[in-house]
Amino acid sequence: MTIAEERIDRLHALARTAVREGHEDRARTYVRRARRIAERNRCGLDRSFKRFTCDRCDVYLRVGDNARVRLQNGHVVITCSCGAQSRYPYQ
Repeated sequence: MTIAEERIDRLHALARTAVREGHEDRARTYVRRARRIAERNRCGLDRSFKRFTCDRCDVYLRVGDNARVRLQNGHVVITCSCGAQSRYPYQ
């Protein structure tokens, strides 16, 4: 595990705790910083990180708080409070 991947994992954990405590702006900063580190070092983000962050507003999604999850025709649809939707297939 490289230093960049360790930093991304740490920022993911910090974003999760920041949202849990109600600091969405701080979580948004952590998510943006983690994405920027991943871009610069050409390393991918974990599936859990990709699925629980909004692509439009960069907030860490917490189901029931700022995100809604629905099942539609073999897909999981996650809707952020900003209105952006993400669809992921399931079997």
